[in-house]
Amino acid sequence: MSLRKKIPALLPEMKAYATALTKEPDSAEDLIQEAVRKALSAAQVPEEPEALRPWLFRIIRNLHIDILRKEKTRLEYSADVARLSEEERPQQDTVLNNILVRQALIEITDNEREILYLVDILGLKYSEAAKVLEIAEGTVMSRLSRARRSMLERIEQTNVAPLKRKRS
Repeated sequence: MSLRKKIPALLPEMKAYATALTKEPDSAEDLIQEAVRKALSAAQVPEEPEALRPWLFRIIRNLHIDILRKEKTRLEYSADVARLSEEERPQQDTVLNNILVRQALIEITDNEREILYLVDILGLKYSEAAKVLEIAEGTVMSRLSRARRSMLERIEQTNVAPLKRKRS
């Protein structure tokens, strides 16, 4: 029997395990989908039916660990960036910059926003973003470059500037 025919019988157990790991049904669903995709594209699949279940659970566990590591890295990076920007600029400038960036994100095209979110905000590698969008990696890089340029143009076109403080 093929792997495609064996997996549906294991889905309830896979969902229970993924839910136990993530504590969120939606995240568990995402984890299961990725695990099934990974299992179906695996070069070697266990032949014995009793070995298939733990193998799938290990895939789920490893994917979950990878996600946690990515989130931790992203949070650490965001905290470092926030800390550095607070050290470099007064708080007012940071708030103003956040507003300008958010406004520019609203104004750019959907395609530009999508590529910026995938790479700059969510931290996907170019190759990962290429797979998500089903385009070539070089196309991701050129779209990202154009999207960043578009963001900067919109930010530079604004007439908003921080207030100048009077020196006492």
